[in-house]
Amino acid sequence: MTPEVVFYTRPRCPYSFRLRRALRRRGLPFREIDIWRDADAAAAVRRVADGNETVPTIHVGDRWLVNPTADEVCTAAGYQPPEQAPGGGLLARLRGLM
Repeated sequence: MTPEVVFYTRPRCPYSFRLRRALRRRGLPFREIDIWRDADAAAAVRRVADGNETVPTIHVGDRWLVNPTADEVCTAAGYQPPEQAPGGGLLARLRGLM
């Protein structure tokens, strides 16, 4: 079972945009929180990011990841994207047909 992935962000952040897109492409579900709308979320991010409101910040299980890569988030969540799963996912099977 994959632990909940909480994605802390703020509007128009290009780094959050890229990570969000990469996680969606991998199929990893996450819950997104805008730190500009949630003061408690902003305080949580500051606690783990040396007093800064650095986004994206991810909370998964008992780990906090500040400005991580999509691979780091997937690893922390114990999530393996379908195309990387043993035996291959749909993309791997389609590639094998070509």
